[in-house]
Amino acid sequence: MVTVYIRNKESLEDALKRFSKLVEKEGITTKVKENMFYTKPSKVRRDKVAKAKRKLEKKRRKELVK
Repeated sequence: MVTVYIRNKESLEDALKRFSKLVEKEGITTKVKENMFYTKPSKVRRDKVAKAKRKLEKKRRKELVK
């Protein structure tokens, strides 16, 4: 859980900015967006395989450049 305490002479906007950065760093917003709708397990597996393929292709392209 993310908590932000307002420092001395810190504006509320600055504290809110720090809070939003911490939330983004923790990955809370992405988790919420992922869980908004149900995804079938087969779709999750397909996406995982596709992500691995993209990562492998990117790695191969980088090796070709070297």
